[in-house]
Amino acid sequence: MLTERQVEDYRRDGFIGVDGVLSLAEVEELRRVTDSFVESSRQIVESDDVYDLEPGHSAMGPKLRRIKSPIEAHEVYRRTLGHESILDIVAQLIGPSIWTNGNKLNMKSGGGGSPVEWHQDWAWYPFTNDDLLAVGVCIDDMTEENGCLLGISGTHKGPILDHHLDGCFAGAVTEEGFDDSKAEKIEVKAGGISIHHVRVLHGSLPNLSPNPRRLLLFQYCAGDAWPLRGAEWDEYERSFVRGEATNQPRVTNVPVRIPLPRPKQTGSIYETQSVLGRSTFKNTAS
Repeated sequence: MLTERQVEDYRRDGFIGVDGVLSLAEVEELRRVTDSFVESSRQIVESDDVYDLEPGHSAMGPKLRRIKSPIEAHEVYRRTLGHESILDIVAQLIGPSIWTNGNKLNMKSGGGGSPVEWHQDWAWYPFTNDDLLAVGVCIDDMTEENGCLLGISGTHKGPILDHHLDGCFAGAVTEEGFDDSKAEKIEVKAGGISIHHVRVLHGSLPNLSPNPRRLLLFQYCAGDAWPLRGAEWDEYERSFVRGEATNQPRVTNVPVRIPLPRPKQTGSIYETQSVLGRSTFKNTAS
C-alpha cells in the first residue's frame, strides 16, 4: 500500500516509483518467461501481432522491443495484471472499481533500445474522466543508464499538447517551443513499479548500458471512466479486474484532443512516432 506521502506525491507530480511490490520469485518468473520470448523471436523476421522488433533484429542477434499484448501471450503476465498488491495501490489512486484498457511489455536491449518520444497517453485515448493511470512493472532495475521513464511534474493538470504532424496523429508532442528541461527520472528497482497519470508528459531515452531494461506496462481505468471513442459492452465488462461494470459513466471537465485523423504509420507507438523526423528530446538528451 502507498503511504500518505506517496499519494500526495502522485497527486502533485503525476508519477511515482514504488519499490518492493513483487517478490524475488515473481520477478525471476517474469524474467524466465520474457527471456523465452526473446529466444523465440529469433524465428521472426518482421513485426507481427505479438512481436515488435527493434531495427537490426536478426536470428543471430535478437532485438525485441515490445510484446504487444503480453496478457494474451502468457499466463504469468495475466496473473501480474491482477496482482493484489498492484491493485491495492491502484485502488488508492483511482478508486475500488478498476478495469484495464491495454497492456504491453516494452524492452530495451543493452547498448541501444528505441526511445519513446515525449507524449501524453491521454492524447491516444481520451475518456469521460481522467482517473486513469499506467503501472510499469520493473522486470529489471530501471535506471538513468538503461533508459528509465522520464516525467514532467504537474503536466497532468495542464493542457493536452498537440500530437499531430501534417494533419495526422503522430503519437508524440509536436508543438514548437516544447520544453523538457524540468524532466525527472523515475528510477525503480526490479520488483518495484512506476505509476504515471494518463495526462502526464513522459517518455524514455535509449538504453546506454550493457544490460536489458524490460518494463511490463498495464493501463488501469476507474470503473466509471468511459472511452470517448466508444467500446463494446462485453469487452468493457470482461476487462474488469476489480468491481463491476456500470452504464453510468462519470463525466468531468477535462481537456481533450481526439487522435484523428489516423496516424500514417500504425502497429505500435514506435512506428507511429517514426514519422517525426527529429527527436522530441531536447534538454534531456544525452
